[in-house]
Amino acid sequence: MNFEGKKYNLKVLRVLNNLTLKEAAVKLGVSPTTLSNWERGLTYPDVINIKKIEEIYNVRYPDIDFFNINTTVQP
Repeated sequence: MNFEGKKYNLKVLRVLNNLTLKEAAVKLGVSPTTLSNWERGLTYPDVINIKKIEEIYNVRYPDIDFFNINTTVQP
């Protein structure tokens, strides 16, 4: 995806990729609870999981905002 300098949090990236929480968790190989915790900023993925996120969401690490949990999707 081309984000044109914008950063998006994990929930927004998941929604933009048309994945449910459960579908994304299965693709990432984690539990839905773990993914939910990442999306809410309660815990953070390790480097191995960040690489999986990059592949599954088709995004680069610099385009991911791990600290903003605002889930508004703006085009």
